[in-house]
Amino acid sequence: QVQLVESGGGLVQAGGSLRLTCAASGRTFSTYSMGWFRQALGKEREFVAAIRPGSSSTLHADSVKGRFTISRDNAKNTVYLQMNSLKPEDTAVYYCAAKRNSGGLAYGREYDYWGQGTQVTVSS
Repeated sequence: QVQLVESGGGLVQAGGSLRLTCAASGRTFSTYSMGWFRQALGKEREFVAAIRPGSSSTLHADSVKGRFTISRDNAKNTVYLQMNSLKPEDTAVYYCAAKRNSGGLAYGREYDYWGQGTQVTVSS
């Protein structure tokens, strides 16, 4: 069982930055692939970024590539999402998720555990 708690969301002006943090419980964190997803009001959940257990392999959605960076610290059971050059269209609830294997990283249905989410609002 893995429990995930997100933090770091908030209100920021367009062009600003935020860093989201996802703290995970459990001694097997380092064996999980981790992902960030987001859901804007009235829209479907979408993939943002993911990172495999070894930290060397990441995947970012085209919409955030070059602006967002996912990383992890296995010693701290934590995964991060650094978000730069934020745009109003990045406004959403951001969710952290964990999955046991390294395949299907962009598909939310493949993930086994989810956090409660943190709100990110970008004003124009």
